[in-house]
Amino acid sequence: MEENKLFDESIVDEKVDETGEEIKVDTLNETEAESDVKEKEEAEEETKADRKSEKKKKKSTKALEKALEKSEGRVAELTDLYQRLMAEFENARKRNAKEQSRMYDIGAKEVLSKLLPVIDNFERGIDALSEEEKEGAFAQGVIKIYQQLMTTMEELGVKAMDAKGKEFNPDLHNAVMHEEDPEMGENLVAEEFQKGYMYKDSVLRYSMVKVVN
Repeated sequence: MEENKLFDESIVDEKVDETGEEIKVDTLNETEAESDVKEKEEAEEETKADRKSEKKKKKSTKALEKALEKSEGRVAELTDLYQRLMAEFENARKRNAKEQSRMYDIGAKEVLSKLLPVIDNFERGIDALSEEEKEGAFAQGVIKIYQQLMTTMEELGVKAMDAKGKEFNPDLHNAVMHEEDPEMGENLVAEEFQKGYMYKDSVLRYSMVKVVN
């Protein structure tokens, strides 16, 4: 009886292949099963790890996108501020340059207007000379000094109006006398008592004139 039992157990636990080697069937099957379970667990762990990694990547991407949007908004805000400041600076520079030019013109007009009586005296003195006297050396020297002075005044932007024969303009002329003369027409400058001058686009001195009504 015991011999039969031993024989039966050897059939269950072991097999013999054609070469006579013993193969442990149950042990091999258990090892393969455990290996399969481990592989499945490892695969599941890898899958979980991949999912976590993907979630982290998505969160990281969203965070980067938000940060980028904030950065772009800040850049746009700073760019707008920079452009506004540059525009204000440019306007301030232009205003300052304009004000400096205006102040320069005011100072220049004040100085140049004081030279006009000197020019008047030169012209009166030259007009008082006869044609023979004008040919003299002294008179020629005076005339050349006058011409040099007038050239310098023109270079500074000062020009005579020469109002005689032109239409009376209250913005340029100061009428001190009126007369009737049908032959000359109406509202014309018949005579200029004191020459007027312009400095650039503004009046340096009004012409003192007689107007025909």
